Amino acid sequence: MPRPHIAMRKIRDALRLRFGEGLSIRQVSTSLCLPHTTVQDCLRRATEAGLSWPLPEELAADDALEARLYRRAVEASVERPLPDFAWMRRELLRPKVTLMLLWVEYRETHPDGYAYSQFCDLYRRWRKRLDLVMRQEHKAGEKAFVDFPGMTIPIWDPESGEKTCDAELFVAVLGASNYVYAEALPSQELMHWVHAHCNALEAFGGCPAVVVCDNLKSGVTRPHRYEPDVNATFQDMATHYKIAVIPARSYKPRDKAKAEAGVLLAERWIIARLRNETFTSLGELNARIVTLVSWLNDRPFKKLEGSRSKLFHEIERPALRSLPERRYEFATFRPARVGIDYHIEVRSERHFYSVPHRLVGEKVEVRLSARSVEVLHNGRRVASHLRAFRPGFSTDHAHMPESHRRHAEWTPSRIVSWAEKTGPETAKLVEGVLSSRPHPEQGFRSCLGIVRLGERYGRDRLEAACRRALTVRSYSYRSVESILKKGLDRAPEPSSTPAPCHPNHDNVRGADYYQ
Repeated sequence: MPRPHIAMRKIRDALRLRFGEGLSIRQVSTSLCLPHTTVQDCLRRATEAGLSWPLPEELAADDALEARLYRRAVEASVERPLPDFAWMRRELLRPKVTLMLLWVEYRETHPDGYAYSQFCDLYRRWRKRLDLVMRQEHKAGEKAFVDFPGMTIPIWDPESGEKTCDAELFVAVLGASNYVYAEALPSQELMHWVHAHCNALEAFGGCPAVVVCDNLKSGVTRPHRYEPDVNATFQDMATHYKIAVIPARSYKPRDKAKAEAGVLLAERWIIARLRNETFTSLGELNARIVTLVSWLNDRPFKKLEGSRSKLFHEIERPALRSLPERRYEFATFRPARVGIDYHIEVRSERHFYSVPHRLVGEKVEVRLSARSVEVLHNGRRVASHLRAFRPGFSTDHAHMPESHRRHAEWTPSRIVSWAEKTGPETAKLVEGVLSSRPHPEQGFRSCLGIVRLGERYGRDRLEAACRRALTVRSYSYRSVESILKKGLDRAPEPSSTPAPCHPNHDNVRGADYYQ
């Protein structure tokens, strides 16, 4: 039977109290707070091994005394084949692989091998001998850790020799394989931060399930221990790639230990190695960083077989989810309130974009990209427009109320065709009204009023009134309305021949005088 899980110190005390002091088994059990049967078993084994008190000097070490008392269990454990613990650790990085599965495969190869509990205990003991970083278990394709080192890399002007900027080094590390991606950025601003993530995912050739980041402003707008607020643009990027963002707790570097280790490697093997080199552009610097990152990923591990690159291609890369068909398009988010004219304003461009009229007075969120403007209400897109970088209005007729939509659809030809439904005289008068105005749109309301008079007085009377107005060449709504009110549409029509302007007189010479 295997040795009970009690300290060897207590076993020595049991032997001393029984053989040296002469206490009974019950008294020894009470004194040492051990079960009666456990004390009895220890004393029986000591008697069978020929031991008494004091113990010989060769049994001063605990493992020597344990080997003497529990010889069969120790010998049996040595004879059994040990599993390959390094191989087990690599296999456990694969999705859905468990210790139970590995034990079943182990017993298929070694039927007389360890039982499941001993198998797990031996593996956990082996794992404790690894580094603190290596002890962290991460499933393949599950997490990517991102961060910036505190050190920067200077960029110099080739003509003046002055420093133009301090480039920030973006570092991303995959959890299971420790595969590193690094890129130099002009700053930690939101646009560069988002584009660096897109570049990293394309370099990995897939998407992990989770991104663990620090609490920088570009990633987290308001840190919180339990519910941090992720930047809207960063979250939009994560949604595009179907990634969950989990910010680390403030001042808790162990939450992103992989990133901290990757940053340390980047500082030692990238930034430190570039200390004596001069760069005049980000492109030149990033080209050099690519070679150093490739060397770092191909570098063999010290305590494990293989390298980051090998582990990435064997385990991590197949577990990553595929990239979307198109790359994320950078966009910013701004709050806005819908005006009474059912438009929202982009103040930087002084351009107004329409939204459905039912949202007048509501708060909305505006997503601005290089090509489009999207309006979101309660997380749902309610309007979308092509972005116009100039003052003006962009109005979708579907966003208008019914009355506004009909007004917007007014055109001279449409109004004339509408008047023709009443009669030809009404259509002629409407044409006369539109042609008598400097701009046809100035006569739209007059025409609308003339046509609507037919609802009050009937079509026949409106036709007669329009005929009379055409005779006297009076092209206005007030004239037609006056004719109908006074009943002149029923009176005889006036002569179309105009009366002479001047009476006959001796002083009027007439046309014959000038011939």
